[in-house]
Amino acid sequence: MSDMPPPEGVGPEGFDDAPDMTAAEFALGVLDGEERAAAIRRVLADPDFAREVERWRGHLAPWFNQWPAIAAPDILARIERSLDQAPAAPVASLVTRPRPRSAIWPGVAALSSIAAAALLIVLVTRPLPPVSLPQPTTPVAPLAPTLVASITPEGKGSPVTAVYDSNAGTIRLTEASLTGADHSAELWVIPADGTPHSLGVLRMQGATALTLRPENRQRIAAGAVLAVTVEPVGGSPSGLPTGPVVAKGVLSPV
Repeated sequence: MSDMPPPEGVGPEGFDDAPDMTAAEFALGVLDGEERAAAIRRVLADPDFAREVERWRGHLAPWFNQWPAIAAPDILARIERSLDQAPAAPVASLVTRPRPRSAIWPGVAALSSIAAAALLIVLVTRPLPPVSLPQPTTPVAPLAPTLVASITPEGKGSPVTAVYDSNAGTIRLTEASLTGADHSAELWVIPADGTPHSLGVLRMQGATALTLRPENRQRIAAGAVLAVTVEPVGGSPSGLPTGPVVAKGVLSPV
């Protein structure tokens, strides 16, 4: 009997639970063929079975360390010597009883099986290195230029600054004092074709912010002219300028 302690899960009176002898046989290296293949599959698929095999290997390892290393006999030289010698007995006497099987070779086979299974477990359970995938790039639309115009009065008065935000589709103007209380100052855009289009009526006091219709947004471009006319209160009733132009300026990008 060995003085080594039993493996984990084994009490002094035997196994606390019914042991899985397949794990012990696999750890000892005595399984062959389909039984060995089935045990390897269980090691890969069943973590409990794999731990049981490792416990048995740890328990049996001291036994393997006690076996001395013995070189294999030179069988080839012995066979060559026997071929060179003439038989000294009838052919029938050459048939001898088989020699007892050495206990060394099962141990060598068991150690080889354990090493192969351990290498297989390491290769299967080793985590793969993270794979860096290229991050998709979202194309960024170029920002449209901001357009600015200095609308200068025809006579006396301070210029009115107009700033067009193409992303919001709005145009903002500083305070303009271009008409009296009995009229409205209306803002127009005159594109390259020379046709004026109303953008809205300016406030009598304070800054003005106008949100443009889609068709007018397409007419706002560098080089287009912004003009202010004097119209009836509320703006031109015809959709075209009816009063004189009192201020104008050209849109330029910034």
